[in-house]
Amino acid sequence: MKQLVKFSVASVLALSAFAVQAGTLQDVQANGSVKCGVSKGLAGFSAADSSGTWTGIDVDVCRAVAAATLGDATAVTFVPLTAKERFTALQSGEIDMLSRNTTWTITRDASLGLNFAGVNYYDGQGFMVKSSLGVDSAMDLGGAAVCIQAGTTTELNLADWAKSNGIVYTSVVSDTNAQTLSNYDAGRCDVLTTDASGLYSMRAASNDPSEHVVLPEIISKEPLGPVVRQGDDQWFNIVRWSLNAMITAEEIGVTSATVDVVSNNPERERLMGRSGNTHEYVGLSSDWTYNIIAQVGNYAESFERNIGLNTPIGIARGVNALWTNGGILYSAPFR
Repeated sequence: MKQLVKFSVASVLALSAFAVQAGTLQDVQANGSVKCGVSKGLAGFSAADSSGTWTGIDVDVCRAVAAATLGDATAVTFVPLTAKERFTALQSGEIDMLSRNTTWTITRDASLGLNFAGVNYYDGQGFMVKSSLGVDSAMDLGGAAVCIQAGTTTELNLADWAKSNGIVYTSVVSDTNAQTLSNYDAGRCDVLTTDASGLYSMRAASNDPSEHVVLPEIISKEPLGPVVRQGDDQWFNIVRWSLNAMITAEEIGVTSATVDVVSNNPERERLMGRSGNTHEYVGLSSDWTYNIIAQVGNYAESFERNIGLNTPIGIARGVNALWTNGGILYSAPFR
């Protein structure tokens, strides 16, 4: 009996070791590509141009993980998903990670078998109306028809806010951003509500942005970030620390143009893989973070390239500025 018990324990340990080895990283390396779930089109976050090239700050997180794991930021298979499809696609293994303007909540983090690996954009829900409506505050929207997207935190946030403020409204629900915007443009609703970043993106993409006003009220916290399946700690760490590498690079002043500059800053040298052994903790080569910054850039480069003030979307850093610059963006240290 004792020998049988020992054999059983040894078998369990062997199976456990195999399960750890046969993880998402190994699948990605075998496939030569990171399968990344993104939105069906939200300018500045994840959208494809006429040639099929994907860009956006969510896209850059996917590319950072590809650079880290495959040494090639272009080795990504982008899978466009609606809000209703996104979690099922990740749970089923259709995608390796989700980077799709997705809000981190306790329900999603603790009941769906998923883990949020960080925040790449701090957002909040807002409202957009046509300028011709003459409304300058969300508190004046009583009786309005509101366009919202199904399968998002938007519905519950709106209901909570309206109940708290005694506002009655009618919902006009759609499955995608494009359908929601189409209903708004066609006059099927008076107001469109979603994350403020999405509103700025939609306004920038309209024929005449001056015809639309984003109202000042923000009614929720929407920390948006990449998501992975539970049960694969190595992959979770890789995705989390790929994002952290971009944030840390901005903190210590490393850009895609200065990755080869050697300094006396110990954290910079660890980040660039020129000292230390942190790469061993995630099972990657010593140049994994170097590849991220060299090929994708630091967080500031990604932000300004995709949604910053000099883009059509024109979003200021705000709370997404570094903690040293008055924002709340912060990475745990590379040490």
